[in-house]
Amino acid sequence: MDIAVNCNMLSTLERLKFGHPFILLIINFLAMDYRNMGHTGLQLSVVSYGSWVTFHKQVDDSLADELMGIAYDNGINFFDNAEVYALGESEKLMGRVLKRKNWERSSYIVSSKAYFGWRGKNNKPNQTGLSRKHLVEACNEALQRLQVEYLDLYFCHRPDTTVPIEEVVWTMNHLIQQGKILYWGTSQWSGAEIMEAHRAAQQYKLIGPAVEQPQYNMFERFKMEQDYLPVFQNAGMGTTIWSPLAAGFLTGKYNDGIPAGSRLAIEGFGWLKERWVQDDKIEKVKKLGELAKKMNVPLASLAIAWTIHNPNVTTTILGATKKQQLEENLKALDVVSLLTPEIIEKIEKILQNKPELDLA
Repeated sequence: MDIAVNCNMLSTLERLKFGHPFILLIINFLAMDYRNMGHTGLQLSVVSYGSWVTFHKQVDDSLADELMGIAYDNGINFFDNAEVYALGESEKLMGRVLKRKNWERSSYIVSSKAYFGWRGKNNKPNQTGLSRKHLVEACNEALQRLQVEYLDLYFCHRPDTTVPIEEVVWTMNHLIQQGKILYWGTSQWSGAEIMEAHRAAQQYKLIGPAVEQPQYNMFERFKMEQDYLPVFQNAGMGTTIWSPLAAGFLTGKYNDGIPAGSRLAIEGFGWLKERWVQDDKIEKVKKLGELAKKMNVPLASLAIAWTIHNPNVTTTILGATKKQQLEENLKALDVVSLLTPEIIEKIEKILQNKPELDLA
């Protein structure tokens, strides 16, 4: 389709969209960008929606239904979850929403992650980690909680040095052969650990990990911008990055303290406060806010767009807890095109934290 025809089609759609929700849905999907997950054929929306911390603790069934509906209607096709989120309640909540929505199963992608277990302090031996026993049982439990027949993505939520990598790869390959999962991945693994998994997969002619889920934002850059470079080049891994706003820190709402009801105010998440609320980082966030104001865009949208700007990012997971937050976060799609080399240079001058290879 050439540009002229495409513009004519969009113009026609714009004229028709009022009073036609289906036409509006088509327009939203045309506005969303999709990227192949590494060297696979799976296409993920460049922004996705996740439930860490928020579901069950900050978001109930009604609000989750609304937020997931907004996400889906705007072209988001990936919904992220894990066994440990709210100790299994997050998956149950998302499963109830997916059941009510009754979207075509082929139109969305859902994930789970295994390692920490869902019983918290009551976990017993073999109810955590990456043993064959736990990975298989955790997969079956996730399918039940999410009320789906298969997981599109299934992550090893952390590396497990007590389990041979061959056991992990064989187990994931087996789950794929059973049709319970379609792709498997890693989360917060080192580049060396990921390449070891690929070595084992190649040795035994098995399916290796296709995607990694690391933390990535303006203050957390090492893995994505240095450690994983050989992984991207040699293994063709995709990435589903989390915490693009550094637990909300990059919205600027913590510049003057911890607001009540915010994520950093939740009991048990004091470690996030210690990690992000530091004077030098606050000063940088204020300067980033000034830059965003000059660009006439929300700081949150700028921070999210900055992650999407990295070509090794397949999708950036959003964790909005309010309709207004989600709609503002979605504006990041329009900000990506504003990230010229000049703007990127200004951001780097503020951050002063770009990872550099030590060639000494």
